[in-house]
Amino acid sequence: MKSELVLKVSALTRSLARGQRALAMAAVLGAATLVTLPAPAQAQGTKVGFVSTERILRDSKPAKAAQAKIEAEFKRRDQELQNLANNLRNKAQQFDKDAPVLSESDRIKRQRELADIDADLQRKRREFQEDFNRRRNEEFSSIVEKADAAIKQIADSQGYDLIIQDAVTVSPRVDITDQVLQALGG
Repeated sequence: MKSELVLKVSALTRSLARGQRALAMAAVLGAATLVTLPAPAQAQGTKVGFVSTERILRDSKPAKAAQAKIEAEFKRRDQELQNLANNLRNKAQQFDKDAPVLSESDRIKRQRELADIDADLQRKRREFQEDFNRRRNEEFSSIVEKADAAIKQIADSQGYDLIIQDAVTVSPRVDITDQVLQALGG
């Protein structure tokens, strides 16, 4: 019977897409673990908690401070990008008005100018976004480290066997996100 089950599981995992194999194997191993655990281990009950990383990175005081710091840091560059975009828009509108009366060479020259300004704007936007994301990741990685330390401390002090971060559905009775937020200062 056991070998028949193994054969069916093997056939199933081969038929699944590569990305789903790990999930299927984890489910099978988890089910096998539950079946092989002695009855007293199953009856003892495992204390499980849940933490919403999204809420921590959105609502904690360190996250709000980091967000404000990053926004202040990038405010000038963002304004420059907006000014450049407005300049491009104004020049494009002016070109549209002037195009019927421009000579062929002037029209080509102004089209190239607009294309150059647009390419410069796109490059600056890309650089801005890359710098912004890099800076945000730097700030938020330290918050994640602090949150992980707070979660470990709560798990140790309150006897949690397992703390899960991010899940599809969670019962409010196992959600300890508010405790982590308090540990991080609000």
